[in-house]
Amino acid sequence: MVDGRPLTIELLLCEGCGGREFLPLAGARGLELECTACCGRAFLAGRESWRYEDFWEDGEPGWAGCSCGGGEFEAALAFTHGEDGPVRAVTVGLRCLRDGTLGVCAAWRGGRPQG
Repeated sequence: MVDGRPLTIELLLCEGCGGREFLPLAGARGLELECTACCGRAFLAGRESWRYEDFWEDGEPGWAGCSCGGGEFEAALAFTHGEDGPVRAVTVGLRCLRDGTLGVCAAWRGGRPQG
């Protein structure tokens, strides 16, 4: 529960190979995760930025990195639900595989990216 609302957390797995380690490419409008095992890619964005072309619209995305110098991460999605059930917010969390540091990489509330 977050602020009295239900929360669902899902560990992200590569659709191609089932891998759990990713190189995240973060931009103003979304996040692309590249699997370190098979190089498969998945794109995540809020409702208003669902097209891949929008990912590049506000400048070039950059590779996410940890303060320890690590660049490979496990990723999870957290869904905060409204009182009546629908998803109210989506957050993408990362865990550095080198030192275990946790962080939020992207968040959308009501379809808008949260900065």
